[in-house]
Amino acid sequence: MSWLSWLGFSSNPTPDPRAQGPDDDLPSPGQQFAQFGAGCFWGVELAFQRVPGVTKTEVGYTQGLTHNPKYSDVCSGTTNHSEVVRVQYDPKECSFESLLDCFWERHDPTTLNRQGNDIGTQYRSGIYFYTPEQEKAAIESKEKHSKKLNRKVVTEILPAKKFYRAEEYHQQYLAKGGRFGSRQSIEKGCNDPIRCYG
Repeated sequence: MSWLSWLGFSSNPTPDPRAQGPDDDLPSPGQQFAQFGAGCFWGVELAFQRVPGVTKTEVGYTQGLTHNPKYSDVCSGTTNHSEVVRVQYDPKECSFESLLDCFWERHDPTTLNRQGNDIGTQYRSGIYFYTPEQEKAAIESKEKHSKKLNRKVVTEILPAKKFYRAEEYHQQYLAKGGRFGSRQSIEKGCNDPIRCYG
């Protein structure tokens, strides 16, 4: 990774309009989408899988400059993509506010382009909304969380853009066993600690 990309500057300033367009996928009937970036997407996905009312999760890339990125592209620091979890949820069983609670609990939103030892723009904190109602709730929640922490929250709040599903081996990575082959529970309401790599 170049020092410019480490600082958050991209060597590819010309965005591809396909990557900049809205997420054109549709949730299942009666369901809604939400997108969250909170560092490495493996542990974030498992946290959302455990939330009652969440019916599907997928990890992927969004908010970047290039069309159809691969994991290696995103990790290069040159595409400006964020690693995200796209959550499908049933609003009759799960409020967007419940998803926001899970999001804030899962990471440190005060560190720019970093979560723990993971450094780079792809690890930035972000809430990517699909509706004006989600945007309003996200802004209010960020303000509330910032006051609670008494520190500046750097979470970006932006419209959801094109979602690029990550490679299959990344999907439900920790539920499948992760790096060490030790499966972690996706049971709703499970409070077992999440081991980030398995």
